[in-house]
Amino acid sequence: MSTNPKVKPINDIRSYIAALEAHGVMHRVKAEVDWKFELAHVSKVNEEQKGPALLYENVKGHTIPVFTSAFTTPERIAICLEQDPSLTMCQLSRKWMELTTKQMIKPTFVKNPPVMENIIPEDAVDLENFPAPWFYPDDGGRFFGTSGYLVTQDPDTGWTNLGTYRSQILGKNILGSQIISGKHGDFHMKKYQERGEKMPVAYVVGGDPILFLASSTLVSAQTDEYDVGGALRGRPIEVFKSDLTGLTLPANAEIIVEGWMDPEELMEEGPFGEYTGYYSGNKMKDYPKPVIRVKRIIHRTKPIFWSTTVGKPINDTHMVQSINRTATLWHDLETMKVPGIQSVYFPAAATGRFWVIASVKQMYPGHSNHVADAINGSTTGHYGVKGIIIVDHDIAADDMDRVWWALATRFDPKRSVQVITRGRSTPLDPGLPIEARDVVSRIIMDATTPYEWKNKPNEIFMDRAVLQKVSDRWNEYGFSGVSPVAEMIPRLTRPEVKKK
Repeated sequence: MSTNPKVKPINDIRSYIAALEAHGVMHRVKAEVDWKFELAHVSKVNEEQKGPALLYENVKGHTIPVFTSAFTTPERIAICLEQDPSLTMCQLSRKWMELTTKQMIKPTFVKNPPVMENIIPEDAVDLENFPAPWFYPDDGGRFFGTSGYLVTQDPDTGWTNLGTYRSQILGKNILGSQIISGKHGDFHMKKYQERGEKMPVAYVVGGDPILFLASSTLVSAQTDEYDVGGALRGRPIEVFKSDLTGLTLPANAEIIVEGWMDPEELMEEGPFGEYTGYYSGNKMKDYPKPVIRVKRIIHRTKPIFWSTTVGKPINDTHMVQSINRTATLWHDLETMKVPGIQSVYFPAAATGRFWVIASVKQMYPGHSNHVADAINGSTTGHYGVKGIIIVDHDIAADDMDRVWWALATRFDPKRSVQVITRGRSTPLDPGLPIEARDVVSRIIMDATTPYEWKNKPNEIFMDRAVLQKVSDRWNEYGFSGVSPVAEMIPRLTRPEVKKK
């Protein structure tokens, strides 16, 4: 938990913005900014420079502010999770795994939810009254949902799913929705299709940011993301039951678009500059998508519109995919009882999805291959991954300089590579031809020194006593501040042998 006394518990986007400001990582843009291209371009340049989160207070033609760059550094994700802002992605992912494996926490239903402060009836709905950005020149239009999620419900069991599916404005009362086959929202839609019924849906923008993190997480079927959010928060998420659709919705959301989706009504949607750095969706070439016919919009007074730039790494999308896939993979490996795991990491620079690194303390011959095979067969690792790198326990999975060093010094292409020819892919992978994206090959790169080698290379280490002396005299050398040496000693010196 953050030790900053100014930071209060986070339960909506407003308290998150306040927490970011208390930590000095929030900037308010007061100059007028155009929602068409300019807003996204400013945000992207800011993100390239590792800049702060942004709140655009003067969006052209609108009175509603737009919030971007919410999660583009590990520090901001830590603040969202109410954890120590100094934690690394691997450390945050382990916290996530620990919290979500203890006990799920069910949401609590409340009366008079803040999001019901304002109701726009069907005949007054106009989605373009909201400052949805047009991000990139070849996008098909304005996208209402990039930091939002679609709420659907299983008609048989009542299982509620929050799914991060992009949502384009296709008309004043029509939202597109890219629900990829095999996703949980697709499971629900197929059930309504079999019944010959329309599916009640709600698209949520804003609210507790923990729900956006949870909604983009690979959780098992029948698991409510409200429960995951509660586990991460350590307290129940506040929800209410919609009197229109009957769906369970977040009480502290900024904006909720409610309506129905007819599985038989499909429209052309896109293109859209995706998290891969390439466009997906080609009019008249791509498959048509289901749409939301909007029946009403509810929103808080003076709402805040939350958006993310998507596009090339690194932005919110990549950081979110990195944190939640790393956490769920760690959970997978713990559940599979794979021993020796020190850390795992989906690099955000690799879009937070396509490559994964694992650090293992080897205990037997073939142990590193055991880890790689487990990742390949896991719930998280079987989908979309096309590269797995295994390193020894002395290298943290998110220490990319050391990972490259391991690939240079502990890796032999003939001995250390395996290629899997058929793995499950994502239709958004631009490395595959558009007409054949269901299956991808996968490479395993074992950058560990084989456990069974009797004569292992002699690694260079520094003298522990001398390093301690350097640490003690740090300021005498003319350096200012606290010596950084102490925390480096375990990495730079030979591991101490524990006495029996």
